[in-house]
Amino acid sequence: MARQDKTSSSTVSGKRQDSAHSLRVESPDIRAGARIPDRHASKPEGENVAPKIKWSGAPSATNQFAVIVDDPDAPAARPFAHWLVWGIAGTASGLPAPGVVEGKNDFGNLGWGGPRPPQGDGDHHYRFRAFALDAPIRLAPGASRTQLLDAIQGHVLAEGELVGTYSR
Repeated sequence: MARQDKTSSSTVSGKRQDSAHSLRVESPDIRAGARIPDRHASKPEGENVAPKIKWSGAPSATNQFAVIVDDPDAPAARPFAHWLVWGIAGTASGLPAPGVVEGKNDFGNLGWGGPRPPQGDGDHHYRFRAFALDAPIRLAPGASRTQLLDAIQGHVLAEGELVGTYSR
């Protein structure tokens, strides 16, 4: 059973959202609700290759995007951060994109850290969340998930998510 993330979308955005302000998030590498291919998993099971992420439906006032990939099923008090990216141009439609800034994932590294749930722990759900922001986020590389969530608070115009699963 998935653990509940205490950071809901309404708390993250700090603004009222309706269906007209939702991003559509998809990937040519991951089908919604399906198992994430092994090549995206952390070593030794996979190659730790970041999947391509695409979004659409951003409001015209979008200044930048941010992306958070996390695992709310991780055996921890908060979701396990796998990828933190911000500084994505407001005209971008996905990742990879030039000039982005990456935070430190919960493996302790910058950039993508693929799925690696505990063996025998069942399916974990990996949320690929994209946020359309009304202002630039000014965080140094290596910032944490909490720092990024704090920085985007009150600046989210729209958001969307794609969820994939992985187990070992």
